[in-house]
Amino acid sequence: MYKIIVTTTFGIEAITSKELKNLGYEDLKVENGKITFEGDEMDVAICNIHLRTAERVFLEMAEFEAKSFEELFQGTKKVDWGRLIPIDGKMHIIGKSVKSTLHSVPDCQGIVKKAVVEKMKEKYHTDWFSEDGPVYKIEVGILKDKVTLAVDTSGVGLHKRGYRENAGVAPLKETLAAALVLIAKFNGDELLIDPFCGSGTIPIEAALIDKNIAPGVNRNFVSETWPTFDKEIWDQVREGARRSVNKKEFVIQGSDIDGRVLRTAMNNAKKAGVEQYVNFPRLDMKDVRNRKKGGMIIT
Repeated sequence: MYKIIVTTTFGIEAITSKELKNLGYEDLKVENGKITFEGDEMDVAICNIHLRTAERVFLEMAEFEAKSFEELFQGTKKVDWGRLIPIDGKMHIIGKSVKSTLHSVPDCQGIVKKAVVEKMKEKYHTDWFSEDGPVYKIEVGILKDKVTLAVDTSGVGLHKRGYRENAGVAPLKETLAAALVLIAKFNGDELLIDPFCGSGTIPIEAALIDKNIAPGVNRNFVSETWPTFDKEIWDQVREGARRSVNKKEFVIQGSDIDGRVLRTAMNNAKKAGVEQYVNFPRLDMKDVRNRKKGGMIIT
């Protein structure tokens, strides 16, 4: 079992938490920008593939206090890194420090890398590592002298669904678009209109939600390349996600005055597999109409 950290945008933790509860997770610790719970490799795959509003999924490796580089080194070295990282693992260290004695992020990154390598030397009985294998991005976060070491399982951020070729000007992240739709409690029974749809992110995310299409089902994740994670788990989760797509019929409208961005929106909807559920007429806002009773505008 691992301690799993799901990061999310500040302010929508409750939405991401509700998503996790809908997936069957109950014992959740909700903090600013993150949600923590216990899980295994299957849960890592489920979260990466199914969560719509999360930014990344991490494995927490350690949490301890450090006010000196020696404490940081020793705390990092205590971790069983070989449990996760193979002898050829390619390690990238990223860091951040807020209101802490150890405020130099580059120095902290260097100390953590050195400590990880020293632990790996003990594990694999070698002084040299090729680092030409799967990638392991280790994040060292220090907040008020409290260190959290975590490994990123997502790779590219979860807002990258794989369908958006061209985001246009001032794009809305897919995760935030999904959050808006979930907050509005759209269910497809009434018309949803985005009169300034741009590249179509809100209508597309709404269609994915109402069809119950998992946002990450058609993309890859860095932890899929890890030898310590069974590939069959990812195949099982993807297959389950594909079986869960419903047969619901509905229409969502995204309009814009710019025909060029509408062509991009149509291409994005096609790549997302929801083109038959979203219309993209070229309209000025003053010409937008809803001939049905009820509906909502999200933009």
